[in-house]
Amino acid sequence: MTSPRLDARAAAVRDFIVVTCEHGGNRIPAEYAGLFRGWHRVLRSHRGYDAGALAVARDLTTALRAPLVASTVSRLLVDLNRSLSNPRAWSAATRSLTSTEKQRLVQRHYAPYHRKVAAIVDEAVMSGRRVIHLSSHSFTPVLDGHVRTCDVGLLYDPARSGEAMLAALWKAAFDQRAPGLRVRRNYPYAGKGDGLTRMLRRRFPPARYVGIEIELNQSFALGGGKQWRDVRASVVATLQVALRR
Repeated sequence: MTSPRLDARAAAVRDFIVVTCEHGGNRIPAEYAGLFRGWHRVLRSHRGYDAGALAVARDLTTALRAPLVASTVSRLLVDLNRSLSNPRAWSAATRSLTSTEKQRLVQRHYAPYHRKVAAIVDEAVMSGRRVIHLSSHSFTPVLDGHVRTCDVGLLYDPARSGEAMLAALWKAAFDQRAPGLRVRRNYPYAGKGDGLTRMLRRRFPPARYVGIEIELNQSFALGGGKQWRDVRASVVATLQVALRR
């Protein structure tokens, strides 16, 4: 009879981890710079990018030896974490572009990113492995005057058992290692909302694809120092514990 430990090892072998970061920077390509004159302050804000998200994504990639797909182009050009049918995929700077201009932008910046992520997932699934996709994001401590009561958010689709289980195990690991952190599931956003993970769920079955968005409170990244390093270390360590269970 195979031991539980060996069964766990076999499951781990079948899992393939990929990390993505859709809002890793606030760069505007030179050809579109004219659209963003006077936008410097906005580009440096959360509207321009997710502060700290790329650092967390790189930490996860290094620790898990996983591939990383990341963008440093501002979400204000086109939001990679929105479907193109969503009006919020476009900002005030790009919404008025002609359909031809938008299509050109999509082909240069949006489509290649999505194709790359989908190809990585597809290759792993075709080889018989289950994919665990970790999408790194961050959120503002206060939005529209409302204080977010969370330090770490784990977003997932509750209808997909693999995602619900991993989120529960990850939160439990946080509770053990870093009880001072406020970790909430499907907060400050709903895990089923429009985004890259939902697009991939439509393409891959639950047994083959597990998509989790991790959302960190930007107060840590903006504050920097030891607390920021400790939070990032906790993210990595707790996930490693969750994946072993």
